[in-house]
Amino acid sequence: MSQLADRYSDSIDDFLQKLVNFLPLSWQYPEITCARILFEDKIFKSREFKVTKWRQSAQITTYNEPVGEVAIFYLEERLAADEGPFLKEERALLDAVAERIGTIAMRIAAEKELQEINKQLTLERKALQETNTALRAVLARIEEEKKETQKNIQANIEKILMPILNALILEIPKDQRRYVALLKSNLEEITAPFINQLSQKYQSLTPTEIKICNMIRNGMRTKEIAEVQGVSLATINRHREHIRKKLNITNSNANLVTFLQTTM
Repeated sequence: MSQLADRYSDSIDDFLQKLVNFLPLSWQYPEITCARILFEDKIFKSREFKVTKWRQSAQITTYNEPVGEVAIFYLEERLAADEGPFLKEERALLDAVAERIGTIAMRIAAEKELQEINKQLTLERKALQETNTALRAVLARIEEEKKETQKNIQANIEKILMPILNALILEIPKDQRRYVALLKSNLEEITAPFINQLSQKYQSLTPTEIKICNMIRNGMRTKEIAEVQGVSLATINRHREHIRKKLNITNSNANLVTFLQTTM
């Protein structure tokens, strides 16, 4: 049985059909013996099978549940033995065969299930790889469009806004020109994003501190920053202290303006 099970390990039907033809050879009168195996909803019969009154059978179980039986029939009457015409050794053999069929059936079913799982995993892995490839293509396209948009914005700033601001700065009082200069500087940052780089490198900085950093970097004095922000000089000085601490230059002689202009 073990050899048959190994040979037909991928098909319980083929295994049972080969086994049912082999079983009669193991009984004491093989020339008048036939066999039948019922397994789940299928029937397997040996050659020249016929139902007679001289029979013995054993139940097949898998996972402690009955799923069929294996039965031996004599085509002719024979002298009485231990169980009708059958020997007690034949009963033991039949019980062992039924038990073995159940064990092999469970093993084959488990192997087929494992094969199906592996097949499904292979398909899912392939699908995931294809999805990742498509996603990378989409991300690359988004990045390309982002760069293209940035180039368009830069071109519009340089061709449209900057000429207007350059003309405006000549028409307003000198004490207000710093605000136009700050606006120009911030527009230039769209194409050379100091603010984004600063916020990514020093994530503990608040939005207000980042805005003040940008003003300091562009050369605005504390008084000018306070006027733009609408706060006191003391408030701006506190912000400067917090900024130096978050930039890790509190206990150094580093100039804040120089640091912001050279490290980003």
